[in-house]
Amino acid sequence: MTHILKVNNLTKTYRSGSKELTVLNDVSFSIPEGSSFSIVGPSGSGKTTLLGLCAGLDTTDSGSVTLCGTELSSLTEDERAILRNQKVGFVFQDFQLLPTLTALENVVVPLELQGVKNADTTGRELLEKVGLGSRMDHYPNQLSGGEQQRVALARAFSNKPQILFADEPTGNLDEATGEKVTNLLFELNKQTGTTLVIVTHDMELAGMTDHMIRLKGGKLIENETTV
Repeated sequence: MTHILKVNNLTKTYRSGSKELTVLNDVSFSIPEGSSFSIVGPSGSGKTTLLGLCAGLDTTDSGSVTLCGTELSSLTEDERAILRNQKVGFVFQDFQLLPTLTALENVVVPLELQGVKNADTTGRELLEKVGLGSRMDHYPNQLSGGEQQRVALARAFSNKPQILFADEPTGNLDEATGEKVTNLLFELNKQTGTTLVIVTHDMELAGMTDHMIRLKGGKLIENETTV
C-alpha cells in the first residue's frame, strides 16, 4: 500500500513572549493513496495547525511530514510552494475566492498561472460538473454561500491534485447546502481518485470518510477506520 502522507512524531510549539504553547504533541499517522481521511476534535485541539503542517504551509519544530513522497523539511519555502501548486488542492471554510474575478476566472486563473493549455475549456467543464454552468460570469458577491463553495471545489480540483485538504468545508453553510457540497466533494474525489483530507467538527461528515483521527489538547487520542 502506498501512503501519500506520512506524519511522524510531529510537534509544533508557538512562543508568545516568555510563554510557550505546544499546539501539537508527538502526532503520528499515515494516509493511504486514494483514501478519504478526517481529522476531528474540539476547537483549539490543533486540527488546523496539523492541516497546515501536512500541506507544507507551515514548518515543524520536530518530527517529519512526507507528502507525495517528499520530506517537507528538506524543501525551501519556494520548493514547498511548487509542490503544492503541482500536487495539492485546498478548500477552505471561507471559500477564499477573488472578489474581482468571475466564477470562471477564479477557476481558470490558477491554471493559466501554471501554463495549462485549454484552461478556459477545463474551467467551464468543471463548473458544469458542479452545477454552475449558468453562473460562470457571476462574481462571488452575486453567488450564494453554497455556490461560492462549489466554485472553490471546481478550483481545487482544477489542477488534478493528488491530495486535497479541506478545512471545515461546510462550516459556513446551512445543513441542506452543506450536504450538497459534501456529496459533491466525495463525488469529485471518487471520479478523480484524489486523496481527501478533511478537518471538521461535523461527526456525520467525518463518518463518511474511510479513516478518522481525533485530536485533543494537541495529542492524537484516537485513530480508527470508519468504513
